Amino acid sequence: MEDIGIGRRIEILREEHRDLDIAIEAMGDAPAADQLALARLKKRKLRLRDEIALLEDQLIPDIIA
Repeated sequence: MEDIGIGRRIEILREEHRDLDIAIEAMGDAPAADQLALARLKKRKLRLRDEIALLEDQLIPDIIA
């Protein structure tokens, strides 16, 4: 049951990550891109990637060697 919640959260975060990709690309194409806003978007995208990785790790059971 918990895996379903984590899986759904990962889907939401991946969608937000893709949306940030689009926003970053659009801002980069603008001639007078706001560099501070662009840096913030990129930082948010990195945090999302890290959060996705942590959640994915929770889905993989620990293997005791």
